[in-house]
Amino acid sequence: MKDPGKSSSFTYRIHDHVKMSPNLSEILKGKLSLGARIIQEGGRGNIFKKVFGMQEKEKLLKASQCYLYTTAGPIAGILFVSTEKVAFYSERPITFSSVSGEITRKPYKVLIPIGRIKEVNESQNVNKVEQKYIEIVTKDDSEFWFVGFLRYEKALNNLNKAISMSNQF
Repeated sequence: MKDPGKSSSFTYRIHDHVKMSPNLSEILKGKLSLGARIIQEGGRGNIFKKVFGMQEKEKLLKASQCYLYTTAGPIAGILFVSTEKVAFYSERPITFSSVSGEITRKPYKVLIPIGRIKEVNESQNVNKVEQKYIEIVTKDDSEFWFVGFLRYEKALNNLNKAISMSNQF
């Protein structure tokens, strides 16, 4: 029999993940679009290779659905953790103005080499302890907040594993 605490915690994380989107139809479009892309590309690992590239001995440790929290609000996507880098790729393109003033739609991407990470901090909402966050601070003091994980512990463990592996060399 399953542990009811674990089950309800996972259920809460799914609920929390869905609540972060502006509306239900937007999250459904995003998830369907992402699912189709994962199938077309032959898996999350292939998306990672195509979008961010991979070095010869690099291994993808984990790909987690989450949100990158920005000043404009949360952006849904996938957080990739490899032995060489941490990368985020949005589920859907975002709209922004280009330098020439044209409106452009592109996926939101973030790439942080493991060697540039100064620290990784765990955090949680003091009012809702089930809401957990991962903050990555780079050596130039940039901060990246990742929230709404379905499998927070696995993402955090693989991130710490990647950093630990890079410190061995």
